[in-house]
Amino acid sequence: MQKRLTTIFMELKTHAPFTLFGAFTGIICMLVFKNVSHQLSYSLFYIFHPAHVLLSAMVTASIFELHAKKPNFLVVLLVGFFGSIGIATLSDSLIPYVGELLLGMHVHLHPHEHAGFAEHAHIGFIEAWYIVIPAAVVGVLIARFRPKTKFPHAGHVLLSTWASSFHMLMAIAGQLSILKIIGSFGFLFLAVWLPCCISDIVFPLLFVKSEINVSNLHCCSSGT
Repeated sequence: MQKRLTTIFMELKTHAPFTLFGAFTGIICMLVFKNVSHQLSYSLFYIFHPAHVLLSAMVTASIFELHAKKPNFLVVLLVGFFGSIGIATLSDSLIPYVGELLLGMHVHLHPHEHAGFAEHAHIGFIEAWYIVIPAAVVGVLIARFRPKTKFPHAGHVLLSTWASSFHMLMAIAGQLSILKIIGSFGFLFLAVWLPCCISDIVFPLLFVKSEINVSNLHCCSSGT
């Protein structure tokens, strides 16, 4: 257990610089697209969020496949599905939403009169389940036949950052001050660093009973 915790800590440390770079690209996105309409930000969010879910499911299921002993497909499906959907929601929707509230951003009202929390916070697997849930299933199926970790992980870290950025752009409504930029950078970093590493590394390894081959674990620096 101690070796496993040490490995997880080292992974978080290793991923921090790449996540900082991702957060920086997210701020660039916010500056470039700060004056776009709420509808366009919404549409772009629902491009990047499902893409993030797909790649996250690929990595989560692949890590489990590579380290578990003869995993049953149903178990792989459940680990990849819930690992990607749950953590991607935290990363792309919940943390940005909390950031918007704490930074005093204008939270854009949903066009539907009876919209609830899921619509205001843009919880993808509820608000756009017909896109997000199939994306998770497809990601797991790809991992089942061709498990990969290196590129999908690096890719979904960036996609998660951009999804979070457009989530925050929906709330900013064109009013992007220096304070909001600094605060958004911090929340973008947190929204990607902990959730994505938990999704891709910590969550699948919770279900692996065998010893971990540390050399095969690094998603961004090495591996398949």
